[in-house]
Amino acid sequence: MTAPTHITVRVPLRIRRRPGRRTVVTPVVYGLPTHTTTRADPALLKALARAFRYQRMLDEGRYASISEMAAGERLDRGYLGRLLQLTLLAPDLVEAIVEGKKTEGMTLPRLMEPFAVAWVVQRAVLAGSRDHAPTLRPPAHRG
Repeated sequence: MTAPTHITVRVPLRIRRRPGRRTVVTPVVYGLPTHTTTRADPALLKALARAFRYQRMLDEGRYASISEMAAGERLDRGYLGRLLQLTLLAPDLVEAIVEGKKTEGMTLPRLMEPFAVAWVVQRAVLAGSRDHAPTLRPPAHRG
């Protein structure tokens, strides 16, 4: 008997729209200062928050498919698909992005490229391991 392989990651972020800009609002944690500065990349944070929001909409059945969601949200289907792949990042990588502890390889353009689903490969590639290709794709199997 194998263990379940489904893991749900919830990122407690809200995007607040203000005239001329959008800000990411994190929940209040008692005992911590309410205003903390972060080194997190705002564009990457916003993309991550949107990705998890769109994934939740799919999970809740608000849309039956990515194509339907793209039409309903007035987004390009390809962009939406690339954005949704951010929900496949390893939880510790998501946490590093949210906390602003990202490595050099964790940029929005790089994370919008296709990448390996295996978390161990993601970690190795983003850590700069020489054992993997420069993209987030796993090495080709030769056999």
